[in-house]
Amino acid sequence: MLGRLARYLRAAGYDTSLASGGLPDREWLIQARSEVRYFLTLDREILQHRAAKDVAVLLPHGDLDELAHMLSERFHVDWLAHAFTRCLVDNALLVPASDDDRRDLPAIASNTLIMKCPHCRRVYWAGSHYRRMMARMTRWQRGEWNL
Repeated sequence: MLGRLARYLRAAGYDTSLASGGLPDREWLIQARSEVRYFLTLDREILQHRAAKDVAVLLPHGDLDELAHMLSERFHVDWLAHAFTRCLVDNALLVPASDDDRRDLPAIASNTLIMKCPHCRRVYWAGSHYRRMMARMTRWQRGEWNL
């Protein structure tokens, strides 16, 4: 569930890390504090750690719209101001794609802004996936929740 939320936060342009790799919770909390991040979690037990104070945010179990609504209320998330400036996979800031990057794309992509992740080399353009995500984030920005 939080993986989808992380993708949408990245799609909105927010610097978003996703905990993976089996580190103890305390280590993730310490890292979040050192990077001046919030640690979003569905796990109530995380709040028992001393390191969780002022860093951990307990999210309700719910669907993506509910989680986005909660984040919008708590953090005043702007879903559109910096939309699609980060890689959805690895969080890197996107850069304009080169002509070589454009060569193997579908013809429909030629009429859109094409961006590339400098780390994973993934290429992004305003295709159907973009349109679906943008439509959802636009609803969220307007305060329209499917709750």
